[in-house]
Amino acid sequence: MEFRVDRQTLAEAVAWAARTLPARPALPVLAGMLVEATADGGLALAGFDYEVSARARIDADVAEPGRALVPGRLLAEIVRNLPAQPVEFATKGAEVVVRCGPAEFGLLTLPVEDYPTLPEAPARAGTVPGELFAAAVAQVVPAAGRDDTLPMLTGVRIDIDGDTMWLACTDRYRIAARELTWSPTEPGFTAGVVVPARTLADTAKAIRPGAEVALDLTGAADTLIGVSGGGRSMTSRLLDDQYINYRSRLTGDWTSVAEIRTAPFVEAIKRAALVTERGTPIRLAFTAGEVRIRAASGDSARANESLGVELSGDDIDIAFAPQYLLDGLAGIDTEYARLECTGPTKAALLTGIPDRKDGEDPGPDAPSDTGFRYLAMPVRLTS
Repeated sequence: MEFRVDRQTLAEAVAWAARTLPARPALPVLAGMLVEATADGGLALAGFDYEVSARARIDADVAEPGRALVPGRLLAEIVRNLPAQPVEFATKGAEVVVRCGPAEFGLLTLPVEDYPTLPEAPARAGTVPGELFAAAVAQVVPAAGRDDTLPMLTGVRIDIDGDTMWLACTDRYRIAARELTWSPTEPGFTAGVVVPARTLADTAKAIRPGAEVALDLTGAADTLIGVSGGGRSMTSRLLDDQYINYRSRLTGDWTSVAEIRTAPFVEAIKRAALVTERGTPIRLAFTAGEVRIRAASGDSARANESLGVELSGDDIDIAFAPQYLLDGLAGIDTEYARLECTGPTKAALLTGIPDRKDGEDPGPDAPSDTGFRYLAMPVRLTS
């Protein structure tokens, strides 16, 4: 095997493939990165840990096709630190030689014949713009659980019905969900799967800007999902598809509805959180035209700030863990946010309000929110 390739292009591809390499591999060969050069000028790099696979394909000047298995994490470190010059790869016996300008490295290869066969992705289910998919995943994953004894809660639930896709996460104390429109291959396609949240988040962030993301699913007894875009692809094993009926919890008859400017609200909560200790909530007292934001840390410090708000319905005094509140507001990218609740002990719903021009009549068919919904349980007030 012998080829020449641009360093920056190679560095990005290697970083993508290396993201699945286990820190403590069950088998020595799983620490390897598969490098394969083809006669048509293609270079493929792949990593696999039996749960997740990551593959990248780039163009290269291939002098001699071939394949080799090299220590993946070491290769990633080397390529990241090479000078900004073309990189040359060549196999010599049991060694891969990497040259870039004045630098030369020799890497002892692993037995490529022992490397497991990479899984094939299911059939193409449809596509979605990469920026939209990445934003939706980023909005919901903060609400995913961290307890591995409840694996279902550590995943992102993906529900598809025709051209509508829902992404949702919950840790039992909050729900983050995003509804979006995508382009299915078959108009009546339906599916419901749970993907490990960390895997999906890493994949969504790493897809190249401007790329279209393709999802590979069959919609029937799926055990594997494929996500690809911009010459990069991954497959992941799915979690148990049993999941709560989260959409039914995102609707209700709210007795109090407050609308507030998002950015000042976020900054005020961050300031109030400076005096909180672990487990100390932020208290929000909504009255006509105003919300008071309060927090205290015993007798040592306190914070008190007021912001303007539009309130419909009953006054409300409610408290939240500050990070839970900030996670929900981070998913709102509109000028105004809406908080709806029915009392200080009932879950409250945060949504974004679609931006409209001054004096514009939204009309009866205009969306009431941006598709992102965040439901959080309040902290019970003791006084």
